[in-house]
Amino acid sequence: QVQLVESGGGSVQAGGSLRLSCVFSGGTFSSLRMGWFRQAPGKEREFVTAIRWSDSSTGYSDSVKGRFTISRDMAKNTVYLQMNSLKPEDTAVYYCALQVPATSVAFARLWRRYDYWGQGTQVTVSS
Repeated sequence: QVQLVESGGGSVQAGGSLRLSCVFSGGTFSSLRMGWFRQAPGKEREFVTAIRWSDSSTGYSDSVKGRFTISRDMAKNTVYLQMNSLKPEDTAVYYCALQVPATSVAFARLWRRYDYWGQGTQVTVSS
């Protein structure tokens, strides 16, 4: 049974930083992509960033580019999201997601194309 467990959320003031982690277990995959999505109250779930496991190729939404960095540790089955220069509009529940196998880049930003999800972790940024 595949499981994803996020950690690292919390509250921070604008301009601060947080680091989220997501560990996955319960499966061995030859091809996969890990993504981070977020959902604020009353809003649609939106793509934040994703990384293809095999070659670490990444993609970011325009709203976080230059501030957030995704990385992975293959030995630990863990993906990280380093969030710097946080803004109040970054406030949301953040979810990690697993896509198996990794699809074409065109589908990397579509949350419906991900197969497994974590429980979410709250990030709150105050002004």
